[in-house]
Amino acid sequence: MDTQSLQAFLAVADNGSFSRAAEQLHLTQPAVSKRIAVLEGQIDARLFDRIGRRVALTEAGRLLLPRARRILVMVDDSRRALGNLSGDIAGRLTLATSHHLGLHRLPPLLERYTRCHPEVRLDLHFLDSEQAYQGVLDGELEIAAATLAPHPDSQLETVPVWVDRLCFVCAKGHPLARRRCLALHELCDHAAVLPGPLTFTRTLIESRFATAGLDLPEAISTNYLETLKMMASIGLGWSLLPESMVAGELHELDVDHPPIHRPLGYLVHRSRTLSNAARAMLDMLDAARTPEALAWRE
Repeated sequence: MDTQSLQAFLAVADNGSFSRAAEQLHLTQPAVSKRIAVLEGQIDARLFDRIGRRVALTEAGRLLLPRARRILVMVDDSRRALGNLSGDIAGRLTLATSHHLGLHRLPPLLERYTRCHPEVRLDLHFLDSEQAYQGVLDGELEIAAATLAPHPDSQLETVPVWVDRLCFVCAKGHPLARRRCLALHELCDHAAVLPGPLTFTRTLIESRFATAGLDLPEAISTNYLETLKMMASIGLGWSLLPESMVAGELHELDVDHPPIHRPLGYLVHRSRTLSNAARAMLDMLDAARTPEALAWRE
């Protein structure tokens, strides 16, 4: 099996489409189809069922999928290990970041990194933290900078770099803004705008309310904190946002509850061989760790 055919197979499987796979790989659709046909000929089995525009894995395709990922990770690891022998900090670095970190925490660090290591080609992906975790687990990403999971997978090494204090906020004209020293249960009588139900941040918030024996109210949700800030600022509900986003059009509520913090940092796969470029990035991230992150405990 050649790696190009395996890459095409994974691209089609992940996208559920030959055309989208072709766009991802910067190939024509016939070229992708040819690579899949070559692979199917090598294993003497059909990998995809094509029903109209829908593409689905066959039983053989489902069997090959995890093995194909492992093969490509092993090939990449071998290339990196050999490339590291030169000691050069060069080549491609695949880095994922959450939108919040990419906008508010990483820019100075990325600017310094690209200035210090001009031979590195940065392949930057903006993803939800949960997608970034999966990308590192699957071997598609060398490093991810994201909100750290409350209970990370044991295959991952996670290192906090920053710690956000989440503040209870609302619009300045919201009825809650006139209240002082609110109890947590009083928030449940008002609409909320919160991170999406499957996000690490939402899980953290829900656990605090659950510990107090409370259910969160029905909420408008989105995975983008900048959108939450906008919705809270126009009075659609109270929210929880990082302290750095509160100044301006939002009112911080005085809630009688211990502060809620969330760790932000990087994650890598424990079994993966990191490139010199990745190690240089981790050195910069380690140097940027705040005192709160150094003292962080799960």
